[in-house]
Amino acid sequence: MGINSVFEALSHPLRRKVLALLKKGPMSAGELAEHFAVSRPTLSVHFNKLKEAELVVVERQGTSLIYHLNTSVLEDALAGIFDLADRQE
Repeated sequence: MGINSVFEALSHPLRRKVLALLKKGPMSAGELAEHFAVSRPTLSVHFNKLKEAELVVVERQGTSLIYHLNTSVLEDALAGIFDLADRQE
């Protein structure tokens, strides 16, 4: 996981909304899809970006994919930014 992939994933408002929804607890892909007026393939692309950045963890339950927020990656990215800011002062 690189800090660039995290911020690239966070750059799109739809992906930020997915993360906000997951803050409330794990959700299936179908439950998440109910909140967006975009096609499933489009959502899949966004879900993959979040997985690649390790901002979400996915587990399979039967035929469903359950998405969980991975807050530690976000915390690490923010800590990295603050560390860079401290070094520049």
